[in-house]
Amino acid sequence: MTTSAQPPRPIVTPCVKVCAVDGASGYCLGCRRTLPEIAGWARLTDAERDAVMAALPHRPDPMVALMASTQGPR
Repeated sequence: MTTSAQPPRPIVTPCVKVCAVDGASGYCLGCRRTLPEIAGWARLTDAERDAVMAALPHRPDPMVALMASTQGPR
């Protein structure tokens, strides 16, 4: 009997390998996910991951706040 085992399907992720979380917003500077979302990503269902992915473009860009805080008063 021959069974052809299929390799696991890759998990889609917004990770861009820029992993630093902004303390003020709680969002990763690279992908805009929160630490709990990043840590639990592999355990989320496809629907849960899809919901997070859909929310990412609507989240504030943590780089904007970070850059503003480093420029100081003018």
